[in-house]
Amino acid sequence: MFGISWAEFLVILLVGVVVIPARMWPDVAKFLARAVSFIRNLVWKISDASEQIKNQIDLEKPIDDLIRTTTDDVLADFSTPLKKIKAKQIKTTKKSRTKKSKVAK
Repeated sequence: MFGISWAEFLVILLVGVVVIPARMWPDVAKFLARAVSFIRNLVWKISDASEQIKNQIDLEKPIDDLIRTTTDDVLADFSTPLKKIKAKQIKTTKKSRTKKSKVAK
């Protein structure tokens, strides 16, 4: 519990009983109950927020994968036609050169 052993906890409890007068024990108990309630609510809020963040991240993973694959596909489609167009241009320039050389003869 919080990194302390039961023996240490009992010593702290014993010192608290000796130091705190008996008339203040109900006030101390109320304070401890409020503190525990506050900490419990805080832990619940933090765990709820972390679950929401985890769920949001899980929802975004497929979107990130979709964006990545779509981007890769689009870039691949852009680069493929450019290579084909350049290859066609090279072929047409070679053909036009051969036609010009035939006409010139």
